[in-house]
Amino acid sequence: MSFPRYSKYKDSGVEWLGEVPEHWDIPQIKRTTYLKARVGWKGLTSEEFREQSFAYLVTGSDFREKFVKWDECYQVEQERYDDDPFIQLQNGDLLITKDGTIGKLAIVSNLDRPACLNSGIFVARPRNTYTTDFMYWILSSNVFSVFCDLESFGSTINHLYQNVFERFAFPAPPESEQTQIAAFLDRETAKIDELVAEQQRLMELLKEKRQAVISHAVTKGLNPDAPMKPSGIEWLGDVPAHWEVSRIANVFREVAEPGTEELPILSVSIHHGVSDKEIDEKDMDRKVTRSDDRSKYKQVSPGDLVYNMMRAWQGGFGTVTVSGMVSPAYVVARPLHKIETMYIEHLLRTPQAIEQMRRHSRGVTDFRLRLYWDEFKNIRVALPPQDEVIAICSKIENMEERFNTMTSACEESINLLQERRTALISATVTGQIDVRQLA
Repeated sequence: MSFPRYSKYKDSGVEWLGEVPEHWDIPQIKRTTYLKARVGWKGLTSEEFREQSFAYLVTGSDFREKFVKWDECYQVEQERYDDDPFIQLQNGDLLITKDGTIGKLAIVSNLDRPACLNSGIFVARPRNTYTTDFMYWILSSNVFSVFCDLESFGSTINHLYQNVFERFAFPAPPESEQTQIAAFLDRETAKIDELVAEQQRLMELLKEKRQAVISHAVTKGLNPDAPMKPSGIEWLGDVPAHWEVSRIANVFREVAEPGTEELPILSVSIHHGVSDKEIDEKDMDRKVTRSDDRSKYKQVSPGDLVYNMMRAWQGGFGTVTVSGMVSPAYVVARPLHKIETMYIEHLLRTPQAIEQMRRHSRGVTDFRLRLYWDEFKNIRVALPPQDEVIAICSKIENMEERFNTMTSACEESINLLQERRTALISATVTGQIDVRQLA
């Protein structure tokens, strides 16, 4: 869809803005907006946060939607609210995070008691003929993000200092057009956001369908007419009558062979199982410190089942596909006879099996649970004949290819929609679209 443009433009005088409508101004934000943050040394500590107290306390973690949600905010005592009157909030204030993640935004509305800020946020209170809704979209646009990138001199900006923020220059139309621009963007971005939400819902449905298909295949088989029998295992229920019920100990044995210099160190992910190559530490999901002494690691071979004792109950296990080594904190289980280990992995990734591993893990709290081999080996499973195992794994592999293709299509759609959203906001706030009739 093409949008109308203004009839006359002028050079903005700002390199990254280019031309703007002839009748627009280019003010610095310090000329249009009251800016203030809590003085750093007066920042509140988590010990001062309250569930119920005198005043709301807004922190950056509360910025989940366009408007501050008061029921999700901490609260503080009156003396901490009163200690800096310059950051006491009013309806219509625009809040922006300035530390860590720069530029998360929220608007203050429906304020029913006093409220103030923690030290990681600016209050931006538009003055004179500038509206909060318009400033919200300006600070949501590439106009502001490019400014931050330039001010950081090519490195990641971790703090938005006030003397830097005050220099931010932006295109400013008359107040009536600000209102029209805000209304236009509210409407058009809502349409895009709903399309994104539809794609996200579809991805969730695909994920649920994928798990349901896998769970059914590894617990009930592929033949819907197969005679069934009670498995004697509460979490499995009935299984095909010809399947064998057995303990893990009858299928695998624990091994602990020392690593060697030439083997890669493999990682185990709760989402993707065992890697097929050594992953650089900086690219890993979480910080891991590796030992220089590779003999401390455990050797693994294709077909082994590996699990992280502390994360097995979260899905931290998988099938080895290449020779390598894993952390000495992991358990390596090697098949006692020919078996498709991937089938066991699929079975253990079902929600029912995950719960069994949690129940067999030892520890005071969830984050200290450990699944030791002596507990793991006693988990009972139902196993089909080997030819059926191969057929089930093949069906799951084919199904996952289809699901991955559909999921990738959803992700691509989301990326395109988000790119369109970003481009639409920037084009509108810089006057490349004349919304006076569209709004």
